[in-house]
Amino acid sequence: MSTDRLARSRSARRFAAGLSLALFLGLSSAAAAEIGSFKDDLFAYPGILEQDDDGAFLKIDYDKMRDIHKRDQEPERRVKGKYVSTGVRWYQDFETIDAGGRSVDVFAVGKFRTARFAVIFVHGRGGDRKLGANDYSFGGNFNRLKNLAHKYRGVYLAPSARDFGDRGVADISALIGYVRTAAPEARIVLSCASMGSFICWKIAEDADVSGKLAGMMILGGPANPAFLKSPAHAARMPVFFSHGSDDSVYPWTDQHALYKSLIREGYPTRFVLFDTGSHGTPIRMTDWRETLNWILQ
Repeated sequence: MSTDRLARSRSARRFAAGLSLALFLGLSSAAAAEIGSFKDDLFAYPGILEQDDDGAFLKIDYDKMRDIHKRDQEPERRVKGKYVSTGVRWYQDFETIDAGGRSVDVFAVGKFRTARFAVIFVHGRGGDRKLGANDYSFGGNFNRLKNLAHKYRGVYLAPSARDFGDRGVADISALIGYVRTAAPEARIVLSCASMGSFICWKIAEDADVSGKLAGMMILGGPANPAFLKSPAHAARMPVFFSHGSDDSVYPWTDQHALYKSLIREGYPTRFVLFDTGSHGTPIRMTDWRETLNWILQ
């Protein structure tokens, strides 16, 4: 067995032991239930080059030829069919939600009433809700997220951000409030990619809105040292970072410096660095199941 698969096996055993203990202690099902598998062999990290901070930091063996050209039927446009399951399309829709008096255009998968977790994905510059709905781009990773939400009592929402300033922040904040009301048992994870991370960081400064979140994901976004003084930080809301080491838009070192500040204080955080990865690599390669289970557990 390879070193990285052995590490994943040991990690899985530790996770299972922790889950059993949680159930034994009588924690709520929403807190203890694991998001199950879906095409894990295809989407697991291909290899771990480096670990630090007791496994909180991982440098992943990313290879453009293997992870794009051999994975995609049309590079960066259409992944090979084995990476997607399109039956989930029966349970998805494009709609406009009235959230606190604001009209928010979203792509949605899942049933709010019975949801035990919710993921809100905010795109970057030039994107809209269609990006997070695409089954075939980014190596099929959004299709996997849609199927995880459908199969394991989750809700997945990809809104269109009007901008990355006040209007966008107000829309996403209102959407978070809508989800909290429509899915009262769901633990909400806000995930922001690239420039969309400006919205995540602003929401972290709002005690009321960030207090509704179970965690936050920053995918190839800019760093914000002011987070260390935010209400979300004071509440110890888990934060996950993923970045490509060759990102020419936002240097990974800025984000890593923020991560290290958090680690030094024992804060719940993780950082996944894709070696030689570019700006879009975190959207393609981040393991949604592993990350969401870490945040939700």
